[in-house]
Amino acid sequence: MMRDRQLLSGLLLTLAFVSLQKLCYCDDQTVLYESFDEPFEGRWIVSKNGDYEGVWKHAKSEGHDDYGLLVSEKARKYGIVKELEEPLNLKDGTVVLQYEVRFQEGLECGGAYLKYLRPQDAGWTAEGFNSESPYSIMFGPDKCGATNKVHFILKHKNPKSGEYVEHHLKFPPSVPHDKLSHVYTAILKPDNEVSILVDGEEKKKANLLSGEDFGPALIPDKTIPDPEDKKPEDWDERAKIPDPSAVKPDDWDEDAPMEIEDEEAEKPEGWLDDEPEEVDDPEATKPEDWDDEEDGMWEAPKIDNPKCETAPGCGEWKRPMKKNPAYKGKWSAPLIDNPAYKGIWKPRDIPNPDYFELDRPDYEPIAAIGIEIWTMQDGILFDNMLIAKDEKVAETYRQTTWKPKFDVEKEKQKAEEEAAGSADGLKSYQAKGCVRPLEQGCRHFFPKCELIEKAEEQPNLTIGVLVSIVVVFFSLFIKLIFGGKKAAATVEKKKPEVGESSKSEEDEAEKKEETAAPRKRQPRRDN
Repeated sequence: MMRDRQLLSGLLLTLAFVSLQKLCYCDDQTVLYESFDEPFEGRWIVSKNGDYEGVWKHAKSEGHDDYGLLVSEKARKYGIVKELEEPLNLKDGTVVLQYEVRFQEGLECGGAYLKYLRPQDAGWTAEGFNSESPYSIMFGPDKCGATNKVHFILKHKNPKSGEYVEHHLKFPPSVPHDKLSHVYTAILKPDNEVSILVDGEEKKKANLLSGEDFGPALIPDKTIPDPEDKKPEDWDERAKIPDPSAVKPDDWDEDAPMEIEDEEAEKPEGWLDDEPEEVDDPEATKPEDWDDEEDGMWEAPKIDNPKCETAPGCGEWKRPMKKNPAYKGKWSAPLIDNPAYKGIWKPRDIPNPDYFELDRPDYEPIAAIGIEIWTMQDGILFDNMLIAKDEKVAETYRQTTWKPKFDVEKEKQKAEEEAAGSADGLKSYQAKGCVRPLEQGCRHFFPKCELIEKAEEQPNLTIGVLVSIVVVFFSLFIKLIFGGKKAAATVEKKKPEVGESSKSEEDEAEKKEETAAPRKRQPRRDN
């Protein structure tokens, strides 16, 4: 059934990709769409920088007939670029950045983000692409150690200083921790709003010009501390000072110890002064291969002195220590308000020479997409990269390319988890001894018994049978105990009807048993 679903899903995906490729060439709202249906060589340029040794592969997504761009090796740096036909101006209306990525082997430490690069006249080449290649936006998942977030970084030029500054989205979404395909979307709107979507669900909304959403803030502070201002030498920042008029009391002994011997303590009776706490182990013997010249003089290991176990203590007795009532410690004058206190000094504010105002970010155009990552994980698969001018276009791609794959993967994951849960349930019973004794007995009496194999194949049925057996044995046990007591009580009720003579005979029999009991036990004591 699962295989039929996957085949049907693959057929639908193929039809969807064909229609989308046609749409891509005729839709003026789609700037770039990369499906990786065809090998990437010729369309993507692998960095020839010596640091980037990771091998890119054109490979299928696990469980699908859909191809993607695969990170094939662990612990490598990867670099690859795809240039746009012409640079995209981010200042013109809405811009949507979207792509899929799947961590087929999970993600412990690695990035899977994209860099949207500036034109090459900014000082970079595709074959020399590296971490210093200038970008406008960096977007996508990154996870390693304490880092677990979907980056959105805007690299913006300060018009006053000419410096490019990275402005990071604060409190970004976290990265899904499974092995399924996920689609990441960033929507930049003309009103300076940016939305981050994961699998089509909005996870973060922010304003590009807000200092609460991006750090450092895109628009600098109007004023800054004067770097040339210095604290005056007579500036007193002490709120409290020792009282200069205070005098140490005459009876204040700074040399008195914190603890003194307890003079009232007495040595307990039976204290063994001459016995050491440890003695040589009398059962220890010198090893036959011990060489005094090479190994040194052999000494028996020490053990606790057995005589000290019954005594209150061994060795030299000393009085315990107690807190010294005369102890006061080092004297210091009490604190009073400082009459010269001026507060905590800080430099004066001056106008910020790098301050500027903006109505919209001064985006640099996008001329290429680059993947520049250093990852300890392999199996990272990139797919269905999109740059569009309309949110609806991105939504259409999500529903037709990502959603069918995700549904198949989710269904498969659910089935695997259910199967694993059933297997874990059987294993837990086995670990507790609920199945293994039966298995051992079966194999002992019936060497070719098939019960074990069937139990492992149908764990739920096996557990049900075992529970039933336990219930039957427990019911028999309860019946025997409470049934026996009831019968005994019935007999006791009938005894008075026999008569007093029978009762006296029983008393005499009990006395005989009591007198006879010691004689029966005496031989065992003699032995």
